[in-house]
Amino acid sequence: MKKIIELIKEYFGYEGQLIKQFLGLQGRFWVEIGSLFLGWVVNIKDGTAKLMYKQRGRFSQSFVSTSLAILSFGAVVFSGNLEDLIKRGSNSEVGGSGYLIMAADSGTGGAETLISDLPKGETTEYRVVEGDTISSIAQKFGVSIDTVLWENNLKSVEAIKPKQILRILPVTGVRHQVKRGETVYSIAKYYSVDAQNIIDYPFNTFSNDEIFALTAGQELIIPEGIEPKETITGTRSIARTVAPIPGVVGEGNYMWPTSGTITQRSSWYHRAVDIANRGNPAIVAAATGTVVTAGWNGGGYGNYVVIDHGNGQSTLYAHMSNNSIVVKAGDKVSQGQKIGTMGSTGRSTGTHLHFEIVAGGAKLDPLKMLK
Repeated sequence: MKKIIELIKEYFGYEGQLIKQFLGLQGRFWVEIGSLFLGWVVNIKDGTAKLMYKQRGRFSQSFVSTSLAILSFGAVVFSGNLEDLIKRGSNSEVGGSGYLIMAADSGTGGAETLISDLPKGETTEYRVVEGDTISSIAQKFGVSIDTVLWENNLKSVEAIKPKQILRILPVTGVRHQVKRGETVYSIAKYYSVDAQNIIDYPFNTFSNDEIFALTAGQELIIPEGIEPKETITGTRSIARTVAPIPGVVGEGNYMWPTSGTITQRSSWYHRAVDIANRGNPAIVAAATGTVVTAGWNGGGYGNYVVIDHGNGQSTLYAHMSNNSIVVKAGDKVSQGQKIGTMGSTGRSTGTHLHFEIVAGGAKLDPLKMLK
Protein backbone atom coordinates (compact mmCIF):
# COMPACT_ATOMS: atom_id res chain seq x y z
CA MET A 1 0.00 0.00 0.00
CA LYS A 2 2.93 2.30 0.83
CA LYS A 3 4.41 1.78 -2.63
CA ILE A 4 1.06 2.47 -4.29
CA ILE A 5 0.72 5.80 -2.44
CA GLU A 6 4.30 6.75 -3.35
CA LEU A 7 3.64 5.97 -7.03
CA ILE A 8 0.47 8.09 -6.98
CA LYS A 9 2.34 10.96 -5.35
CA GLU A 10 5.21 10.66 -7.85
CA TYR A 11 2.84 10.72 -10.81
CA PHE A 12 0.32 13.30 -9.62
CA GLY A 13 2.52 15.38 -7.35
CA TYR A 14 2.17 15.94 -3.62
CA GLU A 15 -0.96 18.04 -3.83
CA GLY A 16 -3.56 16.18 -1.80
CA GLN A 17 -6.35 17.61 -3.95
CA LEU A 18 -5.01 15.90 -7.08
CA ILE A 19 -4.88 12.57 -5.29
CA LYS A 20 -8.45 13.03 -4.08
CA GLN A 21 -9.53 13.80 -7.63
CA PHE A 22 -7.79 10.65 -8.83
CA LEU A 23 -9.50 8.52 -6.22
CA GLY A 24 -12.86 10.11 -6.96
CA LEU A 25 -12.87 9.75 -10.75
CA GLN A 26 -16.31 8.27 -11.46
CA GLY A 27 -15.94 6.22 -8.31
CA ARG A 28 -13.81 3.71 -10.27
CA PHE A 29 -11.21 3.38 -7.54
CA TRP A 30 -13.77 2.12 -5.03
CA VAL A 31 -15.45 0.04 -7.71
CA GLU A 32 -12.19 -1.88 -8.13
CA ILE A 33 -11.55 -2.08 -4.38
CA GLY A 34 -15.14 -3.22 -3.80
CA SER A 35 -14.82 -5.83 -6.55
CA LEU A 36 -11.61 -7.18 -5.01
CA PHE A 37 -13.22 -7.31 -1.57
CA LEU A 38 -16.30 -9.14 -2.88
CA GLY A 39 -14.05 -11.58 -4.74
CA TRP A 40 -12.15 -12.20 -1.51
CA VAL A 41 -15.41 -12.92 0.32
CA VAL A 42 -16.47 -15.33 -2.44
CA ASN A 43 -13.17 -17.22 -2.20
CA ILE A 44 -13.54 -17.51 1.56
CA LYS A 45 -17.13 -18.70 1.18
CA ASP A 46 -16.09 -21.32 -1.38
CA GLY A 47 -13.32 -22.54 0.92
CA THR A 48 -15.76 -22.54 3.82
CA ALA A 49 -18.13 -24.82 1.93
CA LYS A 50 -15.35 -27.30 1.15
CA LEU A 51 -13.98 -27.34 4.70
CA MET A 52 -17.43 -27.66 6.27
CA TYR A 53 -18.11 -30.59 3.96
CA LYS A 54 -15.05 -32.41 5.31
CA GLN A 55 -15.21 -31.34 8.95
CA ARG A 56 -18.92 -30.79 9.68
CA GLY A 57 -20.04 -32.23 12.96
CA ARG A 58 -16.56 -31.85 14.46
CA PHE A 59 -15.24 -28.32 14.14
CA SER A 60 -18.15 -26.71 12.34
CA GLN A 61 -19.45 -24.62 15.25
CA SER A 62 -16.11 -23.04 16.19
CA PHE A 63 -15.11 -22.72 12.53
CA VAL A 64 -18.31 -20.95 11.57
CA SER A 65 -18.07 -18.61 14.58
CA THR A 66 -14.49 -17.64 13.71
CA SER A 67 -15.33 -17.19 10.02
CA LEU A 68 -18.31 -14.98 10.81
CA ALA A 69 -16.18 -12.87 13.15
CA ILE A 70 -13.57 -12.31 10.42
CA LEU A 71 -16.16 -11.53 7.76
CA SER A 72 -18.03 -9.21 10.14
CA PHE A 73 -14.83 -7.27 10.83
CA GLY A 74 -14.21 -6.96 7.09
CA ALA A 75 -17.77 -5.80 6.53
CA VAL A 76 -17.42 -3.08 9.19
CA VAL A 77 -14.12 -1.85 7.74
CA PHE A 78 -15.39 -1.72 4.17
CA SER A 79 -19.09 -1.02 4.74
CA GLY A 80 -18.88 2.67 3.92
CA ASN A 81 -16.96 2.07 0.73
CA LEU A 82 -19.21 -0.78 -0.38
CA GLU A 83 -22.30 1.33 0.21
CA ASP A 84 -20.72 4.04 -1.91
CA LEU A 85 -19.84 1.43 -4.54
CA ILE A 86 -23.43 0.26 -4.87
CA LYS A 87 -24.79 3.80 -4.97
CA ARG A 88 -22.35 4.84 -7.69
CA GLY A 89 -22.90 1.71 -9.77
CA SER A 90 -25.17 1.54 -12.76
CA ASN A 91 -28.61 -0.09 -12.60
CA SER A 92 -27.14 -3.41 -13.63
CA GLU A 93 -23.40 -3.97 -13.39
CA VAL A 94 -21.53 -7.25 -13.28
CA GLY A 95 -18.43 -7.14 -11.15
CA GLY A 96 -15.35 -9.31 -11.54
CA SER A 97 -16.45 -11.34 -8.54
CA GLY A 98 -19.43 -12.82 -10.35
CA TYR A 99 -21.96 -10.84 -8.31
CA LEU A 100 -24.76 -8.98 -10.03
CA ILE A 101 -25.30 -5.61 -8.36
CA MET A 102 -28.78 -4.27 -9.03
CA ALA A 103 -29.38 -0.76 -7.72
CA ALA A 104 -32.98 0.30 -8.22
CA ASP A 105 -33.75 3.97 -8.83
CA SER A 106 -34.88 5.71 -5.65
CA GLY A 107 -38.03 6.84 -7.40
CA THR A 108 -39.20 3.31 -8.16
CA GLY A 109 -39.51 2.25 -4.54
CA GLY A 110 -37.42 -0.85 -5.29
CA ALA A 111 -34.79 -2.25 -2.97
CA GLU A 112 -31.10 -2.65 -3.68
CA THR A 113 -30.47 -6.36 -4.19
CA LEU A 114 -27.20 -8.27 -4.21
CA ILE A 115 -27.56 -11.66 -5.83
CA SER A 116 -24.86 -14.29 -6.30
CA ASP A 117 -24.98 -17.38 -8.43
CA LEU A 118 -22.32 -18.96 -6.24
CA PRO A 119 -22.90 -21.49 -3.45
CA LYS A 120 -24.32 -20.19 -0.20
CA GLY A 121 -25.82 -21.85 2.82
CA GLU A 122 -27.95 -19.13 4.36
CA THR A 123 -31.57 -18.27 3.74
CA THR A 124 -31.92 -14.98 1.82
CA GLU A 125 -34.51 -12.30 2.56
CA TYR A 126 -35.91 -10.76 -0.61
CA ARG A 127 -38.12 -7.68 -0.86
CA VAL A 128 -40.80 -8.03 -3.54
CA VAL A 129 -40.84 -5.25 -6.13
CA GLU A 130 -43.50 -4.22 -8.63
CA GLY A 131 -43.78 -6.77 -11.43
CA ASP A 132 -42.37 -9.69 -9.44
CA THR A 133 -44.08 -13.07 -9.56
CA ILE A 134 -43.37 -16.21 -7.58
CA SER A 135 -42.09 -17.74 -10.80
CA SER A 136 -39.70 -14.89 -11.60
CA ILE A 137 -38.38 -14.81 -8.02
CA ALA A 138 -37.84 -18.58 -8.02
CA GLN A 139 -36.00 -18.34 -11.33
CA LYS A 140 -33.85 -15.46 -10.07
CA PHE A 141 -32.62 -17.53 -7.13
CA GLY A 142 -32.46 -20.86 -8.95
CA VAL A 143 -35.04 -22.71 -6.83
CA SER A 144 -38.45 -24.21 -7.53
CA ILE A 145 -41.75 -22.36 -7.18
CA ASP A 146 -42.81 -24.85 -4.51
CA THR A 147 -39.70 -24.02 -2.47
CA VAL A 148 -40.72 -20.35 -2.30
CA LEU A 149 -44.34 -21.21 -1.48
CA TRP A 150 -43.48 -23.69 1.28
CA GLU A 151 -40.84 -21.55 3.00
CA ASN A 152 -43.22 -18.57 3.17
CA ASN A 153 -46.43 -20.49 3.93
CA LEU A 154 -48.04 -19.20 0.76
CA LYS A 155 -51.11 -21.02 -0.53
CA SER A 156 -51.14 -19.42 -3.97
CA VAL A 157 -48.65 -18.07 -6.51
CA GLU A 158 -50.72 -14.87 -6.52
CA ALA A 159 -50.30 -14.26 -2.79
CA ILE A 160 -47.48 -11.70 -2.92
CA LYS A 161 -47.38 -7.91 -3.09
CA PRO A 162 -44.71 -5.20 -3.45
CA LYS A 163 -42.49 -4.56 -0.39
CA GLN A 164 -43.37 -7.98 1.06
CA ILE A 165 -40.35 -9.82 2.48
CA LEU A 166 -39.88 -13.41 1.31
CA ARG A 167 -37.44 -15.97 2.67
CA ILE A 168 -35.58 -17.82 -0.09
CA LEU A 169 -33.79 -21.09 0.61
CA PRO A 170 -30.33 -21.60 -0.94
CA VAL A 171 -31.47 -24.71 -2.84
CA THR A 172 -34.69 -26.29 -4.02
CA GLY A 173 -36.25 -28.15 -1.11
CA VAL A 174 -37.54 -27.46 2.40
CA ARG A 175 -36.23 -26.27 5.76
CA HIS A 176 -36.81 -28.53 8.77
CA GLN A 177 -36.38 -28.00 12.52
CA VAL A 178 -35.32 -31.25 14.15
CA LYS A 179 -37.59 -32.69 16.84
CA ARG A 180 -36.55 -35.01 19.65
CA GLY A 181 -36.14 -38.58 18.42
CA GLU A 182 -35.86 -37.73 14.73
CA THR A 183 -33.06 -39.13 12.56
CA VAL A 184 -31.81 -38.29 9.09
CA TYR A 185 -33.60 -41.43 7.93
CA SER A 186 -36.99 -40.54 9.40
CA ILE A 187 -36.70 -36.96 8.14
CA ALA A 188 -35.69 -38.15 4.67
CA LYS A 189 -38.66 -40.49 4.55
CA TYR A 190 -41.02 -37.72 5.67
CA TYR A 191 -39.91 -35.43 2.85
CA SER A 192 -39.66 -38.19 0.21
CA VAL A 193 -35.91 -37.96 -0.37
CA ASP A 194 -32.91 -40.20 0.16
CA ALA A 195 -31.03 -39.66 3.43
CA GLN A 196 -27.86 -39.21 1.40
CA ASN A 197 -29.27 -35.91 0.08
CA ILE A 198 -29.35 -34.56 3.64
CA ILE A 199 -25.82 -35.54 4.65
CA ASP A 200 -24.29 -34.45 1.34
CA TYR A 201 -25.56 -30.89 1.74
CA PRO A 202 -22.40 -29.15 3.06
CA PHE A 203 -24.13 -26.74 5.44
CA ASN A 204 -25.99 -29.44 7.38
CA THR A 205 -24.11 -30.40 10.55
CA PHE A 206 -24.30 -33.35 12.93
CA SER A 207 -23.52 -33.73 16.62
CA ASN A 208 -21.81 -37.03 15.74
CA ASP A 209 -20.47 -37.10 12.21
CA GLU A 210 -19.94 -40.86 12.19
CA ILE A 211 -23.58 -41.79 12.78
CA PHE A 212 -25.14 -38.52 11.50
CA ALA A 213 -26.66 -37.78 14.92
CA LEU A 214 -28.94 -34.75 15.21
CA THR A 215 -29.77 -32.32 18.03
CA ALA A 216 -33.34 -31.32 18.83
CA GLY A 217 -33.95 -27.75 17.69
CA GLN A 218 -31.30 -27.60 15.00
CA GLU A 219 -32.32 -26.71 11.45
CA LEU A 220 -31.62 -28.75 8.33
CA ILE A 221 -31.99 -27.97 4.67
CA ILE A 222 -33.58 -30.91 2.84
CA PRO A 223 -32.50 -30.63 -0.82
CA GLU A 224 -35.29 -31.74 -3.19
CA GLY A 225 -37.54 -32.32 -0.17
CA ILE A 226 -41.30 -32.21 -0.70
CA GLU A 227 -43.80 -31.03 1.90
CA PRO A 228 -46.24 -33.88 2.67
CA LYS A 229 -49.93 -33.50 1.78
CA GLU A 230 -49.19 -30.58 -0.53
CA THR A 231 -50.38 -30.09 -4.08
CA ILE A 232 -47.37 -29.90 -6.34
CA THR A 233 -47.49 -27.06 -8.86
CA GLY A 234 -45.95 -29.13 -11.61
CA THR A 235 -42.50 -27.53 -11.42
CA ARG A 236 -40.89 -30.75 -10.20
CA SER A 237 -41.47 -34.43 -10.67
CA ILE A 238 -41.55 -36.65 -7.61
CA ALA A 239 -40.96 -39.83 -9.59
CA ARG A 240 -37.46 -41.28 -9.41
CA THR A 241 -35.55 -42.14 -12.57
CA VAL A 242 -34.39 -45.69 -13.10
CA ALA A 243 -30.89 -46.13 -14.50
CA PRO A 244 -30.62 -48.51 -17.46
CA ILE A 245 -28.94 -51.89 -17.30
CA PRO A 246 -25.12 -51.55 -17.28
CA GLY A 247 -23.75 -51.67 -20.80
CA VAL A 248 -26.10 -49.11 -22.36
CA VAL A 249 -23.84 -46.49 -23.93
CA GLY A 250 -24.97 -42.86 -23.76
CA GLU A 251 -24.28 -39.94 -26.08
CA GLY A 252 -21.09 -39.09 -24.21
CA ASN A 253 -19.61 -42.55 -24.96
CA TYR A 254 -19.93 -43.50 -21.30
CA MET A 255 -22.09 -46.47 -20.43
CA TRP A 256 -24.18 -46.66 -17.27
CA PRO A 257 -21.91 -48.18 -14.59
CA THR A 258 -24.73 -49.98 -12.78
CA SER A 259 -28.50 -50.26 -12.55
CA GLY A 260 -30.91 -48.93 -9.95
CA THR A 261 -32.75 -45.80 -8.91
CA ILE A 262 -31.22 -42.35 -9.30
CA THR A 263 -31.55 -40.89 -5.82
CA GLN A 264 -29.44 -37.75 -6.19
CA ARG A 265 -28.45 -35.71 -9.21
CA SER A 266 -25.63 -33.28 -9.85
CA SER A 267 -25.61 -29.91 -8.05
CA TRP A 268 -23.03 -27.29 -7.03
CA TYR A 269 -22.18 -29.23 -3.88
CA HIS A 270 -22.62 -32.74 -5.35
CA ARG A 271 -20.99 -33.01 -8.77
CA ALA A 272 -22.02 -36.60 -9.26
CA VAL A 273 -24.98 -38.92 -9.65
CA ASP A 274 -26.06 -41.41 -6.97
CA ILE A 275 -27.63 -44.69 -8.08
CA ALA A 276 -29.18 -46.91 -5.39
CA ASN A 277 -30.06 -50.60 -5.56
CA ARG A 278 -30.61 -52.83 -2.52
CA GLY A 279 -29.74 -55.85 -4.66
CA ASN A 280 -26.02 -54.95 -4.55
CA PRO A 281 -25.53 -55.17 -8.34
CA ALA A 282 -22.18 -55.22 -10.10
CA ILE A 283 -20.40 -51.98 -10.97
CA VAL A 284 -18.69 -51.84 -14.36
CA ALA A 285 -16.22 -49.48 -16.02
CA ALA A 286 -18.12 -46.74 -17.84
CA ALA A 287 -15.37 -46.55 -20.48
CA THR A 288 -12.09 -48.22 -21.41
CA GLY A 289 -9.08 -47.01 -19.47
CA THR A 290 -6.42 -47.61 -16.84
CA VAL A 291 -7.13 -47.99 -13.12
CA VAL A 292 -5.43 -45.19 -11.20
CA THR A 293 -6.70 -45.96 -7.70
CA ALA A 294 -8.47 -48.94 -6.18
CA GLY A 295 -8.99 -49.25 -2.44
CA TRP A 296 -10.08 -47.33 0.63
CA ASN A 297 -10.59 -43.57 0.82
CA GLY A 298 -10.86 -41.96 4.26
CA GLY A 299 -12.38 -38.74 2.93
CA GLY A 300 -15.88 -40.17 2.56
CA TYR A 301 -15.77 -42.27 -0.61
CA GLY A 302 -15.17 -45.52 1.26
CA ASN A 303 -14.10 -48.32 -1.10
CA TYR A 304 -13.60 -46.66 -4.46
CA VAL A 305 -12.01 -46.93 -7.90
CA VAL A 306 -10.71 -44.21 -10.21
CA ILE A 307 -10.18 -44.97 -13.91
CA ASP A 308 -8.17 -42.78 -16.30
CA HIS A 309 -9.67 -42.71 -19.81
CA GLY A 310 -7.05 -40.46 -21.41
CA ASN A 311 -7.44 -36.95 -22.80
CA GLY A 312 -7.81 -35.59 -19.29
CA GLN A 313 -10.94 -37.63 -18.56
CA SER A 314 -11.54 -39.99 -15.66
CA THR A 315 -14.37 -41.63 -13.73
CA LEU A 316 -14.79 -42.35 -10.03
CA TYR A 317 -16.90 -45.09 -8.42
CA ALA A 318 -17.46 -44.80 -4.65
CA HIS A 319 -19.01 -46.62 -1.65
CA MET A 320 -18.39 -50.12 -3.04
CA SER A 321 -18.90 -53.02 -0.66
CA ASN A 322 -16.03 -54.47 1.37
CA ASN A 323 -13.72 -56.91 -0.42
CA SER A 324 -15.65 -56.48 -3.68
CA ILE A 325 -13.13 -54.52 -5.76
CA VAL A 326 -11.66 -56.85 -8.40
CA VAL A 327 -9.15 -54.47 -10.03
CA LYS A 328 -5.95 -52.78 -8.86
CA ALA A 329 -3.95 -49.70 -9.80
CA GLY A 330 -2.31 -50.13 -13.19
CA ASP A 331 -4.87 -52.60 -14.57
CA LYS A 332 -6.24 -52.00 -18.06
CA VAL A 333 -10.03 -52.29 -18.11
CA SER A 334 -12.51 -52.47 -20.96
CA GLN A 335 -15.81 -50.67 -21.14
CA GLY A 336 -18.40 -52.80 -19.34
CA GLN A 337 -15.83 -54.82 -17.36
CA LYS A 338 -16.77 -55.49 -13.74
CA ILE A 339 -14.70 -53.55 -11.22
CA GLY A 340 -16.66 -54.20 -8.01
CA THR A 341 -20.03 -54.42 -6.27
CA MET A 342 -22.36 -51.70 -5.01
CA GLY A 343 -22.20 -51.15 -1.26
CA SER A 344 -22.46 -48.58 1.53
CA THR A 345 -18.94 -47.85 2.77
CA GLY A 346 -17.55 -44.46 3.74
CA ARG A 347 -19.87 -41.50 4.18
CA SER A 348 -22.99 -43.31 3.09
CA THR A 349 -26.50 -43.85 4.44
CA GLY A 350 -27.43 -46.83 2.30
CA THR A 351 -26.41 -49.06 -0.59
CA HIS A 352 -25.66 -46.92 -3.63
CA LEU A 353 -23.02 -45.92 -6.17
CA HIS A 354 -21.61 -42.39 -6.17
CA PHE A 355 -20.43 -41.86 -9.76
CA GLU A 356 -18.31 -38.96 -11.01
CA ILE A 357 -16.99 -37.96 -14.43
CA VAL A 358 -14.03 -35.58 -14.54
CA ALA A 359 -12.71 -33.78 -17.63
CA GLY A 360 -9.86 -31.28 -17.61
CA GLY A 361 -9.88 -31.25 -13.81
CA ALA A 362 -13.56 -30.26 -13.60
CA LYS A 363 -16.38 -32.52 -12.43
CA LEU A 364 -19.16 -32.80 -15.01
CA ASP A 365 -22.83 -33.67 -14.69
CA PRO A 366 -22.77 -37.44 -15.38
CA LEU A 367 -26.36 -37.48 -16.60
CA LYS A 368 -25.41 -35.17 -19.46
CA MET A 369 -22.71 -37.62 -20.48
CA LEU A 370 -24.79 -40.78 -20.05
CA LYS A 371 -27.79 -39.85 -22.16
